Amino acid sequence: MGLEKILAAMIFIAATIFYGGCGDKNQNPQELRNVSYDTTRELYAAYNEKFREHWHELGNGEVTLIQSHGGSSKQARSVIDGVQADVVTLALSYDVTAIKNAGLIRGGWRKEFPDNSSPYTSTIVFLVRSGNPKNIRDWDDLIRSDVKIVAPNPKTSGGAKWAYLAAWEFARRRFGDDALIRDFMRKIFANVVSLDDGARGATKTFHGGTGDILIAWENEALSAKKNLPDACDIVTPSLSILAEPSVAIVDAIVDADGTRKLAEEYLRYLYSPTGQEIAAQNFYRPRDMTMLAAYADVFEPLELFTVDEAFGSWVKAYDEHFADGATFDKIIGTP
Repeated sequence: MGLEKILAAMIFIAATIFYGGCGDKNQNPQELRNVSYDTTRELYAAYNEKFREHWHELGNGEVTLIQSHGGSSKQARSVIDGVQADVVTLALSYDVTAIKNAGLIRGGWRKEFPDNSSPYTSTIVFLVRSGNPKNIRDWDDLIRSDVKIVAPNPKTSGGAKWAYLAAWEFARRRFGDDALIRDFMRKIFANVVSLDDGARGATKTFHGGTGDILIAWENEALSAKKNLPDACDIVTPSLSILAEPSVAIVDAIVDADGTRKLAEEYLRYLYSPTGQEIAAQNFYRPRDMTMLAAYADVFEPLELFTVDEAFGSWVKAYDEHFADGATFDKIIGTP
């Protein structure tokens, strides 16, 4: 073989290796699909931008991050019914457990990441009209005949389930008697003038002029106050619930798609200083105590209880209150 042919062959081989490598990393980016709940749009828009940079700094190629948002329980059902998700970042552990029970997530998922796979927390507060004209101060004001409530639906929304349980525990501590608790809850829902599928939809309804009060995620209320300071105020009740949104890898999908490494790093990075600060900037309470202290002027201290303390577990709370024909259906008169 002549020298010219040898050189040409060497150039061809080098070019094939170079461009083949580039094609693997840059021309065919990996995809990661995150199915999340209703009020995390802004959080993950900011987080995804930083994660792309982080993933590239680790020596990886480009990554395409695809988001889906809706009521948490509705989102869980969509994954069970076939919507592709590499990871889920949902409002409560029960929704992730439902996906696990469908065979898509392996057992022990709550131990896969710190803090029971809950990288940030929130709670339930009230968003009222500017100046609080109805003088709403606590849960017992919600049963007054002159108060009109906007809230998401506990059958489809994770935030609504947290809110329902917060109201129930307030009534339990106030009354003790089961019949009185049920009557209290019945009066609250009798005052609900709009029951939306998800928390973001309920927020839009309230901003549209419906109701005197929105029962809201704290992060949603703080965002509304920041963006519409003259239109609304936040009322912090005397007692609320420690809401612990959950994250998990959807094992059946990542194993089929070959995206486990990407999915693991995507959720792990939520616990990094960058991830924790993005959570705080979007009004979620970071797990990192130093970061939480840095945002002490944002998050008002209040008495919080956990689901396990008041109801035993999320499975017990769901079966008693939110399953078909359970307490919530009886309260609102669903057969």
